Amino acid sequence: MSNPKNFYREIAPLSSGDSFLVFDRIKDNFDFPVHYHPEFEINFILNGKGVKRVVGDNIEDIDDIELVLIGPNLYHGWELHKCKNKHIHEITIQFHNDLFHESLLSRRIMNPIKDMFNRSIHGILFSAKIAEELTPRLIKISKLDGMDYFLEIISILYDLANSRNQRLLSTYTVDYDTFDDYDKMKLVYEFVQKHFSEKITLEEVSNASNMSTISFNRFIKKRTGKTFVDYVNNIRVGYAARWLVEKDLSISEIAFKSGFNNIANFNRNFKAIKNCTPSQYREDFSGLKRIL
Repeated sequence: MSNPKNFYREIAPLSSGDSFLVFDRIKDNFDFPVHYHPEFEINFILNGKGVKRVVGDNIEDIDDIELVLIGPNLYHGWELHKCKNKHIHEITIQFHNDLFHESLLSRRIMNPIKDMFNRSIHGILFSAKIAEELTPRLIKISKLDGMDYFLEIISILYDLANSRNQRLLSTYTVDYDTFDDYDKMKLVYEFVQKHFSEKITLEEVSNASNMSTISFNRFIKKRTGKTFVDYVNNIRVGYAARWLVEKDLSISEIAFKSGFNNIANFNRNFKAIKNCTPSQYREDFSGLKRIL
């Protein structure tokens, strides 16, 4: 759900000669609207329990500490919401989406970072454990200069890429063109994107990806961590979440448009994935700061 026309397009103060831009600040409020930009962004928040985070179609209250990587043109924002703390520590690191050339990312040593960048178009929430481990380094980074500054951020990116318990935030994206051409997951993704509003059988998608149903079941579980049914339902809920925000359609119309065969099934899956009902989700988004 990148580049929606009703969200603010931030112009980052990065010049063409800059590598990274770091903001380190103590604040008692979040007053910047939900926005997007073509740069990658790492955002670290300490003492922010109760702050509301918006990344793509994901809305959640955050805990005391969090660390998120936002991919290019994925809209995002934070609001004070339920947070009472007056000393919220926020560190933001931005860098150009072409800072790391494909010829560099194709090197074996860069594979973890390349894979992380590919997944960041959904937004990645890192574990509290890695956020805590990196806190002293993140706080120190704005005090570094020159090559020490550059190499430390590369090192942090590498540690993030190899960390455990990462979680993708947004279920929806229209820019998922980062699969390698030979990757079977690309075939699966394209097939589901084309047919998600219809009934999809296991045999159909297995044939489309040139696998037996048994091989396909193992493959999809390994690549996504989900069964095929759960994978499709995540995509359907992602589209439904987008339409709840962007379209003036009833919830039942959106349920059927996104491929669910009845409203009860839609409500059940939506709540399981988004932790709220479709009507609550629409109400939450309607209250967000936007620039029209």
